[in-house]
Amino acid sequence: MKQTGEKIAMLTAYDFLVAKYLDQVGTDIILVGDSLGNVVHGYDTTLPVTVDDMIYHARRSSGRQERPDRRDMPFMSFQASVDDAIRNAAGS
Repeated sequence: MKQTGEKIAMLTAYDFLVAKYLDQVGTDIILVGDSLGNVVHGYDTTLPVTVDDMIYHARRSSGRQERPDRRDMPFMSFQASVDDAIRNAAGS
């Protein structure tokens, strides 16, 4: 898509229903962002979001067959060490 200059649509979903609708309309990439801390959990910042939160919401919004999904890694889930980054990335 980049080579042909085609635009890519990436939208955010935190649950199955929204992911299903985004998939039906042809969204190229669905993002499960750590913004779920603000949008779903009502936090003032994304800092309280945990790896377990991300895994939970990623599982709720997955299941697409043909298009990629992307997931954020929350604060301090990868900054401390390479081992932490690999372990936490493998969890989601």
